[in-house]
Amino acid sequence: MAKQGSNFKNSKRSGIQPRLPKKPVGGMQSWLMIGLAITMVSMFFFTKQRTLQEINQNQFESMIIQKEVEGVTIVNDRLVEVSLKSTFVSKYFKDSPQGMISIKKGPHFEFPIISKEGFEHFLEDRQKNFPRNERIFATPETRTGPLDWLGTWGFFILMGLSFYFLFFRMGGSGGAGGQIFNIGRSRATLIEGEAKVKITFNDVAGLDEAKEEIQEIVEFLKFPKKFTDLGGKIPKGALLVGPPGTGKTLLAKAVAGEAGVPFFSLSGSDFVEMFVGVGAARVRDLFKQAKEKAPCIIFIDEIDAVGRSRGRGQMPGSNDERENTLNSLLVEMDGFATDSGIIILAATNRPDVLDPALLRPGRFDRTISIDKPDIIGREAIFKVHLKPVKLAPGVDPKELSAQTPGFAGAEIANVCNEAALIAARRNKSAVDMDDFQEAMDRVIGGLEKKNKLISPLEKKIVAFHEAGHAIAGWFLEHANPLVKVSIVPRGVAALGYAQYLPKEQFLYRTEQLMDEMCVTLGGRAAEEIIFGKISTGAQNDLERITKLAYSMVTVYGMNDKLGNISYYDSKGSEYQFNKPYSEQTAREIDEEVRKIIAEAYVRTKKLLSDKKDKLTILAEQLLKKEVLFQSDLEELVGPRPFEQLTSYQEFIKGETEKKRKDAKDVRDLAENEKNAPKKVAAKPKPKKEPAQEPKEDKKPAVKRVPKAK
Repeated sequence: MAKQGSNFKNSKRSGIQPRLPKKPVGGMQSWLMIGLAITMVSMFFFTKQRTLQEINQNQFESMIIQKEVEGVTIVNDRLVEVSLKSTFVSKYFKDSPQGMISIKKGPHFEFPIISKEGFEHFLEDRQKNFPRNERIFATPETRTGPLDWLGTWGFFILMGLSFYFLFFRMGGSGGAGGQIFNIGRSRATLIEGEAKVKITFNDVAGLDEAKEEIQEIVEFLKFPKKFTDLGGKIPKGALLVGPPGTGKTLLAKAVAGEAGVPFFSLSGSDFVEMFVGVGAARVRDLFKQAKEKAPCIIFIDEIDAVGRSRGRGQMPGSNDERENTLNSLLVEMDGFATDSGIIILAATNRPDVLDPALLRPGRFDRTISIDKPDIIGREAIFKVHLKPVKLAPGVDPKELSAQTPGFAGAEIANVCNEAALIAARRNKSAVDMDDFQEAMDRVIGGLEKKNKLISPLEKKIVAFHEAGHAIAGWFLEHANPLVKVSIVPRGVAALGYAQYLPKEQFLYRTEQLMDEMCVTLGGRAAEEIIFGKISTGAQNDLERITKLAYSMVTVYGMNDKLGNISYYDSKGSEYQFNKPYSEQTAREIDEEVRKIIAEAYVRTKKLLSDKKDKLTILAEQLLKKEVLFQSDLEELVGPRPFEQLTSYQEFIKGETEKKRKDAKDVRDLAENEKNAPKKVAAKPKPKKEPAQEPKEDKKPAVKRVPKAK
């Protein structure tokens, strides 16, 4: 990927019928949900909330003695409702707004009782001195609510319907309720017959070696006799390993589109569940379905979710559900009951955390590395993604691939899509190179923020900061070629950036890393030289050089004092909680890192001090134009004193030399044929007739007739 020098602070198979998707069982589920909703609404509206004021029996006795009670009702032999005379209502409900309602209709009070007979005796005893016509008698009343049936036979009916629905109706559905009883079923998606994927190997570009390996597996499934006749066995599994966005899942989709066999697709997280034993049950169910469809392919995406090394990060004595799932997967892949005809494809971008038992031959026979594409692979990927884009004349996939080093397939697809959107936003009839340049800037640096308010002093600091990066990279031999430098704000906090075009190389020497460190420090050094002060804009630069310096000392062994020692653990397990060196060594490491960075900073300051006039010219031009390209830099400060070809130039140069060589070979061949001595055609020799035996003179035989006696 282009680096940011400054960051100022993605056939139908014969014999197999297509498996149609099951229709969801939604009738009973809908009726049950409606019934539950009606029940809840009924309980809310029909269960009347009591508005009567609760009193005790002593208060009721006082009301009886004062003759304030008009009527008494015994409800269901457990509750007494008291109605007051209208003249005494205001006495108790004077300050209550509900009192005005209760004047017209009672009852007004209530209190519980133990038994009906006991209350009647109490009421009669309190009124024994009253005249007969002034006595009050309790009226018994039986009340039933609309939901009282739920407490008797209705409860059993609801329970029976619920169990019937859960066990017999929802057991085969794929909804949320069905997961209660199908929790041990595999969640894999089966692709076969008419529901095949439309993606083929023609849609996968830049992965020629990986496609060859995968294509051989597909061919093995289609024509097994071709390999078995020679004694070969079908591989049991292939592991796709590579960074995110390089096309692992896309390659698996192409396998599903090319293979004429059933294809099971799922993710590693589909095995993980909070319940104990569910993951192992799902693994067994997956392989049970696969054996019924054999020969077939199982694709497990992000297998590191279930295939991590056992015992890592586990508490002593604990039972890890993920380990049980992995054990079941290991047994199913290569155990006593393993059946042939099932090929497992898996993808991960973290192969270092996988269990060694999962990676051994017999389970994953092949580990296919899918790295980020080179310039030829990126060109092929661009050609695939540019097919649906309406291009303007002059758009060259080779040039685009050269300007996107380190881009993965997903990022290239994003660039093509962003370019089309930008062209549509500008009302263009076709997508040109300017749109692709803008799209690459957006993918690398983020969204352009033209309306961001920046003070003139801050803008000047940013201009000199970015000019420092550009000048340092221009006059350092091993620095990457500059593509553009901009002070237009992009992304979250980037007020400017310088974009370089690194060469595609895998090995770096010490002087190359030191030059890269000096270029990164160019912004901070320029600020100190011009303004005599520094700012927080170099935060990202300092973070990068600190990591680089520590890597040079502790990882790559590029330090004379510490020597050829690397403290890097590629497995990431041994040095997790303790350092592999002493405190004294740690102190020496810190000192050497500071020394390396200090030397690089002094060297950068000296370079920029010598080129201060060019630094000022470039910064002032940046303040005017905001964006400068490599051609502008050549006009302002002169050509770069070092001849260094970019990857695109080397690629074009190599192709030109190859064509020239091929043409020379053709001319030499024609010249040789022209100058070759002509051979005189030899006269054909007369054919020899086969020797004939000498003929004998044959006289006619005379038939002698015997004389008569």
